[in-house]
Amino acid sequence: MFSVIFPGQGSQIIGMGKEFFEKFDLVKKLFKDADEVLEYSLSKTILEGPKEELDLTFNTQPAIFLVSYSIYKVVTEEFNIELNKAKYFAGHSLGEYSALSTAGYLNFSDTIKLLRLRGDAMQNAVPKGEGGMLAVLGSTVEIIEEILKTNESNFFAQIANDNSEGQIVISGKNDDLIKCIEILKSKKIKNIKLPVSAPFHCSLMKKATEIMKKELDNIKFIDANKTLISNVTAEEISNKDTLKKLLIDQIENRVRWRESVINMINSGVSHFVEIGPGKVLSGLVKRINKDVNIDTINTESDIKELKI
Repeated sequence: MFSVIFPGQGSQIIGMGKEFFEKFDLVKKLFKDADEVLEYSLSKTILEGPKEELDLTFNTQPAIFLVSYSIYKVVTEEFNIELNKAKYFAGHSLGEYSALSTAGYLNFSDTIKLLRLRGDAMQNAVPKGEGGMLAVLGSTVEIIEEILKTNESNFFAQIANDNSEGQIVISGKNDDLIKCIEILKSKKIKNIKLPVSAPFHCSLMKKATEIMKKELDNIKFIDANKTLISNVTAEEISNKDTLKKLLIDQIENRVRWRESVINMINSGVSHFVEIGPGKVLSGLVKRINKDVNIDTINTESDIKELKI
């Protein structure tokens, strides 16, 4: 059994999807449709840059979705590979929108618009320069939770991503993260300040939650009969109303990627197919379980080698 998984923010590079764009008319059309929906040339930013423009969260989120969705469509429609037979669809943060859309719960236009708005809302939920994120390496969720709890009176920070064994991300205000770094250093726990300008997946995202709730309430989800693994719960979900609620909850809650992968494997999944730019999720899955098979689909030759 296999699962299809989709990457989140951080996987973007200039020129991602270019090979597919140049070769397949369906990808050209999807890029054109995205530009028309958004009323600006996202496709030009993806294919030509500049990098600073692509790295703006309100561009990054719809851009990664567009490339992931395009590759999925090439695999399924040009190569007739039945990815829709996956036991699960799952994605990391914004990748969950890619999972929902390819699984049929959200149409393409709605997804692109939602991610543009989501990126903007998350970027602006906290004044620029006030919040950030910190990668913690070589520790466990239990140890980090205990540190954050013990130091509540000293600083406030939350676990934003539980990515894999030994890779955790913390969000908070920069002043609090400085204090957190000192505590981690005193315990000889390795940490790296991430090059992001907002503290995603924590309670500081409250304004973004309010904006997305209002927007998602107006979006019609489709009955799709596919099973997703939720970032928020790490559990199976297929009810469209529950999926919508969890997308709202996702903004302020921890991405439970490690638990999601473990639960998929425990349910019989032995093969993961990562669709989209980069190989971030493939690396995380390998750290969680070295015995599973992983395919990363970034090029046409990757598709030709895919066996499911």
